[in-house]
Amino acid sequence: MSYETILFEVQAGVATITLNRPQKLNAFNDQMIDETTAAFKQAGRDKEIRCVVITGNGRAFSSGQDLSAFTERAHETTIGEHLRHGYHKLIKQMMQLEKPIIGAINGIAAGAAVGIALATDIRIAADSASFMLAFSKIGLIPDSGVNWLLPRLIGQARAYEMAITADQIPADQALAWGLVNRVVPAGQLAEIAAAWAGSLAAGPTLAFGLTKRAMNQAWNTDLPGALEYEALVQEIAGRSHDNQEGVAAFLEKRAAQFKGE
Repeated sequence: MSYETILFEVQAGVATITLNRPQKLNAFNDQMIDETTAAFKQAGRDKEIRCVVITGNGRAFSSGQDLSAFTERAHETTIGEHLRHGYHKLIKQMMQLEKPIIGAINGIAAGAAVGIALATDIRIAADSASFMLAFSKIGLIPDSGVNWLLPRLIGQARAYEMAITADQIPADQALAWGLVNRVVPAGQLAEIAAAWAGSLAAGPTLAFGLTKRAMNQAWNTDLPGALEYEALVQEIAGRSHDNQEGVAAFLEKRAAQFKGE
């Protein structure tokens, strides 16, 4: 499938999605929302793809919603419908993808792009990156999954502070708060993200996906329910090729050759 607002490349089991409207700081219009959603769907269907990286082209990860693009069609739809038919589909697609997603945050992530960054599983930020919930500057609340995802990562007090102040949070502060996993020199971001992705793609990616499923489910249940769901999912993992290969490799004192199945 060809795309116009993103770049999509697959190499050695890793799909890289690059938001590609650098002249607009990779702001999302309807086409880019749809194409990014389609790219994640494509990654989910392709068995050869075992890890996904999402990043931005140029000096921004993404400045969020392209307000001029939305304003042009505001008479055709409401903000709520725009969210339901656009960002909600994208966030759900990412959260339900049972393959590791690495967010290589190369610059500013603002507005809706914060929600997209938070929907990744591992966030590696350039030391020049930053995060900003700009919604309050135009009299709106955070959206695109931010209200669900951000308090779970950094706590409600800090999440609310980010929402109402619209302060720009630099990479080092994002790391201290637990918003990102790593901060690396900007010039090394692509290389380091690729190394992480290659390692994950060579790993037991079925187990990685099942882990994501179990952890997401755990938010919605009590401890007994989480334990039971964990046992059910572990049974699936225990019947996999990768489990058999991992045990055999351990006993034979050799490196395991995982297939993600």
